[in-house]
Amino acid sequence: MQRDKDVWINQRAYALWEEEGRPDGRSAEHWQQAAEEYRLLELTKASTDGSDLIERLKAMGRLMRSADAPVEPQRLPRAKSG
Repeated sequence: MQRDKDVWINQRAYALWEEEGRPDGRSAEHWQQAAEEYRLLELTKASTDGSDLIERLKAMGRLMRSADAPVEPQRLPRAKSG
């Protein structure tokens, strides 16, 4: 796992260096930026089947109904006649 992380960071740092025109003396900055990008990606990473997102949404009470689920008709309050 650590090897995959290091490979990703090294490849990203190299890409950043190339994007900036291959400047001298900026390798530490590029590596730091790549490491930060990797950290942020890890924070937002979801499971392959989406189960972690479903559980989070359930916990927040924000899970939307499935398109196949029956929709209950909503009743509007009756207007008071006066």
